Amino acid sequence: MRPALLSRVTSSRRWIGGALISLPLLCAAQTPMPLFDAIATHNKKAVTEILDQRPDLEVRNAQQQTPLMAAVYQGNTDLALLLIQAGADVNAQDAVANSPFLYAGAEGMLAIVREALSHGADFTVLNRYGGTALIPAAEKGHLDVVKLLAHTPNYPINHVNRLGWTALMEAVILGDGSPTQVEIVRTLLEAGADASIPDKNGISALHHAEARGFVDMASLLKKHQAK
Repeated sequence: MRPALLSRVTSSRRWIGGALISLPLLCAAQTPMPLFDAIATHNKKAVTEILDQRPDLEVRNAQQQTPLMAAVYQGNTDLALLLIQAGADVNAQDAVANSPFLYAGAEGMLAIVREALSHGADFTVLNRYGGTALIPAAEKGHLDVVKLLAHTPNYPINHVNRLGWTALMEAVILGDGSPTQVEIVRTLLEAGADASIPDKNGISALHHAEARGFVDMASLLKKHQAK
């Protein structure tokens, strides 16, 4: 159970996203907390009323999260969509380099990803691993998100992160070899993923698939290379 919200005026410690954080005391006209508080309590009515007042949607909390980032972290699709449609920046990154678009992709939040794509999602904004939204989506088995991003015009499907992995490589190395992961590999290959891009050690996705005993993945990769 989430503890009751602390007073937004008299206290500099607040519950935001289920965590007690310290904040500097600000006057009522300056504080961004009413919107964060409404998001933390999943209060759609309050959020709507605040949005009607045209607030600054790019204010930050102690973790450098915008209200939209806070809503996405909570997995509240309704509030996230409201904020995006109100003009919140889908690319604004917090203290750990997550943005609403990047995090939604990594966590399989399809509706938020789709909305972000129609509201200026920037494919050059990268997470703390130097990766795109597609790479962790492929690893974690979020097939619908992978299908959407892989077929989005101009999406960097072959982007290599700081670990030296593309989305295809990460799906093979960190995936579980399940039917869903096999379908993700198929989707990526059919959308133009380059199976010849090796990891930092020069090892191919096919070699990794064979080493992990992923027979179906290996078969797909072999067929793709034979074309």
